Formats: sequence, C-alpha cells, structure tokens
Amino acid sequence: MTAADFSDAALGYARANLDGVCEVVKSDLFSALGDRKFDVIVCNPPYIASAVIPTLAPEVRREPVEALDGGADGLDFYRRLAIEAPAHLQEGGLLLLEIGYDQGESVPALFSGKKAEVFKDYGGHDRIVVIS
Repeated sequence: MTAADFSDAALGYARANLDGVCEVVKSDLFSALGDRKFDVIVCNPPYIASAVIPTLAPEVRREPVEALDGGADGLDFYRRLAIEAPAHLQEGGLLLLEIGYDQGESVPALFSGKKAEVFKDYGGHDRIVVIS
C-alpha cells in the first residue's frame, strides 16, 4: 500500500498515523510514482470551486486552501485524474474518488468510456464515484 500527497504537513501526519503500515511518498498525483500500477486508487482531491471557498464554514476554511481549491469549477484534479490514473491502474482496477455533493454527473462524465457508479453519503448527497 502506498499513500501519496504533495503537502509536507499532510505527509508528516500520514507518516505519524501510518507508522510503517505503508509507504508514504511525496507526489503530485502520480508524478513521483513512475510507471507503478495499483489494483485500487483512492483519492480525495480538492473539489471545491475557487469562488465558493470564502463562503465555507469557518471550521472548513481552517484547512489549507490547496486541500480545498479544485479550480474555477472544482473539477481541475478530476480532469488530471481522468488523464493520468488509467496508466497507473492494473487491468480490472478501481478508482475511488470523493466528490462534492453537486458533482455526481460532472465527474463521471470526465471518464468517458469507463463504468462509473455514484454512491451517496448518509445525508443523501452524492459523495463517492467508483470508476472501473
């Protein structure tokens, strides 16, 4: 198992919490992973539209902006994942993505030709997309 993030602070927490359970790598998506392939990739990318960030609850705004800001429409990282992730998935592998409550149609549409299932959270909002 490999955990990756580009934030030094997040990597520090990951190393402390995972304590040798898995490899922890500093990487912007797949940039430091070479040609490695995985059976499952789980990703919680920044998915909030830039203009929405100032309106978020104060406890959410305490998060680093780079952990929240998904670009003008919130989909920047998903576009990158749609391009980069297939090269890092084993045949038959799965890509699991956390999404914003209003991205249940837009995120799957970026993965054309792939099967996409959207799952709701306990509040009834779209929250997870599984790409296979």
